Amino acid sequence: GSGLSWEPRSRAVEQVHLRCTEGSLEWMYPARALRVVLEPNLSSAQHTTVCIKPASDFQGASIYVERAGRLHLVVSEAGGTRPHHVSCFSAHTPQRVALFLQASPQKDISHRTASFQYELLGNQSAAGPDFKKMTLVKAMCRPCDNVELLMAICSSDFVVKGSIRNVSHDSENHMSQVDVNVQKVYRQKNRIFQQDEASGEWRGPIRTLLQCKVKKGTGDFLFTGNEHFGEAWLGCAPRFKDFSFIYHAARERRANPCEFQLN
Repeated sequence: GSGLSWEPRSRAVEQVHLRCTEGSLEWMYPARALRVVLEPNLSSAQHTTVCIKPASDFQGASIYVERAGRLHLVVSEAGGTRPHHVSCFSAHTPQRVALFLQASPQKDISHRTASFQYELLGNQSAAGPDFKKMTLVKAMCRPCDNVELLMAICSSDFVVKGSIRNVSHDSENHMSQVDVNVQKVYRQKNRIFQQDEASGEWRGPIRTLLQCKVKKGTGDFLFTGNEHFGEAWLGCAPRFKDFSFIYHAARERRANPCEFQLN
């Protein structure tokens, strides 16, 4: 919505209720204040962590979280918001989280937009405002055991077979990116892994934390993980031959939690 649609002399705070566990908000021409209540329809869900990712052109407002009647700053326009910076904080009331957007003073009426994506995460450890402290995936920086691997192929947002094309590191944002040449896409939530029009090859980027110290390896891997803010984040990534052995052994014992079509 737009702040220009409000009465100029009104001091009322507009309220918006968002019912999804993840989504986005775009506030054009920010004026005065906007209260955003994250109130998912799934009343039984326990969302213990809230994460916010401002747009690369975020400007015109600051974001606060309400706690016990007080406002705590989460995203500051004056702080020079970076496009990859994700702010996370614990949700004291899992069924209802209130954000407060305060418009920045401005003399002109130039086009400004305060937009951000949000996610409500469950079963996460307490996360601070620094992205490198956020536990996106349990197995992010350690090898998965067999049980975790078998569960990963059932519950991950993406499961692909491929090889590592390149690994790059971004120390400023505490992230590494693994560029993957994909041989087969078993599952993906969104179109992160796509076919290159020129070469015809399937490719896609997968992110992980810099502290994981990921390196380029040879051979084929099975990459699994989850999507956060439209990006693929690495979970379990065994060598494909090791995964194949583990899966077939579990299937013979009828210990596989779900069917997986290897061929």
